[in-house]
Amino acid sequence: MYIIKSFTCKLTLLATFLVLTSCQEAKEEIPMPALDLTAENLVPIPARVVPAQGSFRLDQFTRVVTRGEDKLVDVASFLVDKIGSKTGLRLEVNSEEGQDGDPIILLSQNKDQNWPNMEAYSLSLGKDSIILEIPNSEAAFRGVQTLRQLIPEISNDTLAAHPIWPVASGMIEDHPNFVYRGSMLDVARHFFSVEDVKKYIDLLAYYKINVLHLHLTDDQGWRIEIKAWPKLTEVGGSTEVGGEAGGFFTQEDYKEIVAYAAAHYMTIIPEVDMPGHTNAASVSYPFLDGTGKPLKLYEGTRVGFSTFDTRKDTTYAFIDDVVREISAITPGPYFHIGGDESHATKKSDYIYFVNRVEKIVQKYGKKMIGWDEITQADVDSSSIAQFWSNEKNATTAIEKGMKVILSPAKKAYLDMQYDTLSKHGLHWAAYIPVDTAYVWTPESHVRGIPKDQILGVEAPLWSETISNIEELEYLAFPRVIGYSELSWSLEENRDWKDFKVRLANQAPYLERMKVAYYPSPLIDWVQPKKKSREILKD
Repeated sequence: MYIIKSFTCKLTLLATFLVLTSCQEAKEEIPMPALDLTAENLVPIPARVVPAQGSFRLDQFTRVVTRGEDKLVDVASFLVDKIGSKTGLRLEVNSEEGQDGDPIILLSQNKDQNWPNMEAYSLSLGKDSIILEIPNSEAAFRGVQTLRQLIPEISNDTLAAHPIWPVASGMIEDHPNFVYRGSMLDVARHFFSVEDVKKYIDLLAYYKINVLHLHLTDDQGWRIEIKAWPKLTEVGGSTEVGGEAGGFFTQEDYKEIVAYAAAHYMTIIPEVDMPGHTNAASVSYPFLDGTGKPLKLYEGTRVGFSTFDTRKDTTYAFIDDVVREISAITPGPYFHIGGDESHATKKSDYIYFVNRVEKIVQKYGKKMIGWDEITQADVDSSSIAQFWSNEKNATTAIEKGMKVILSPAKKAYLDMQYDTLSKHGLHWAAYIPVDTAYVWTPESHVRGIPKDQILGVEAPLWSETISNIEELEYLAFPRVIGYSELSWSLEENRDWKDFKVRLANQAPYLERMKVAYYPSPLIDWVQPKKKSREILKD
């Protein structure tokens, strides 16, 4: 556990930083309720919570101040915007106006602290001040999500002549359990718009998820513009499962998603699935095909029938262009090559293919990720295996010195049905009700994988059975909230009975965000209270 300065020292820090005019008369003290910080329904649950008596008053006089790198101003502005959406308050960042006695929210950078990692933060909540102390702006963004959850949905109008939102007092010390906390969205089987993806980013970021993996290509559609190969989208992007219209991201669309994710301190990982799951590409450019069978656009859900010709140099020239163009507009460190269910590819050809493509990915400065089948090849220890099905593949990755992302289909696949009555989803891996999604331990799920070689947890959402944002939300929520806790929170702090209460209290947020979540009967959902004034959409 890292050492946090005492609350008294933090108040001293605040006092020395904010020089307020002593001639101004302090406002009359307003009695505030004594709230229990440990009773707040925070998800994911922080590493340590210490309650104190009293509460902070968030109101129209609250000042939001930053101390440190310039990016903290952007994080503070994000916070102010979200406070405004939730409460209607219109606060400013680093305003010179104010009086002695105004409540203060301070984002203070401390590079010298012995932080456990660069996403750690401490949050001191007093009667007159909230101090978020962090090593950098990314940690500040994580801490801000906690603060957002502490602000009540409605004000306590009885405390003063003006509305006040009381925030529980105390101390929170927090840091993530895994550096990689992700979800995958399949935009290939069914296409989702830029605005749909942005909304998903909004929701994931609220729960401290920091990776969005986009499955951009498959048999049913190619969804990313490649300027050197325009037929990929003209032809391959024209269909989707069920015969609907398809669609694709232009490179400008993709850059817009990447920038939006970056503003939410989220990494985008592009996936181009190969050498299988490649029918849309091969129909667009038949020289890529390795099956020798007649080619046509595909709108079904069968897998394993397609493959690239892995022995043609022109295939790798094509892949080089694809990896080069996508990598140039992807600032994150990863490129996902898929590699799963390539049943139409001979094993020797598969190994040859993965070995060559890994070098192409590395050529453009990226680390290769692939589904666990890639461990059959002679992959470098810097590449990453995503475990979804075969535990032997996962342990082989460990033997090769690779790190592993955990996405076990029987526990973490968001496209699995909750139960036999689920409107959407499949059940070939399992039915995954909300408790099953949460009650497993990533740290010990696969024997032979030590925690220090687990990069993190990712919850994939395949889209064979969904075609719009409401259906996406039905499958993702509330289960992805549980995966956020499995990724962020320490193992000793995770408990199903406690989590289900905190999950029930996410309903007001989900309702405000107009999320079409599945109201699992396992959860005693809290009904949103009636608002005393109109609240803007978050």
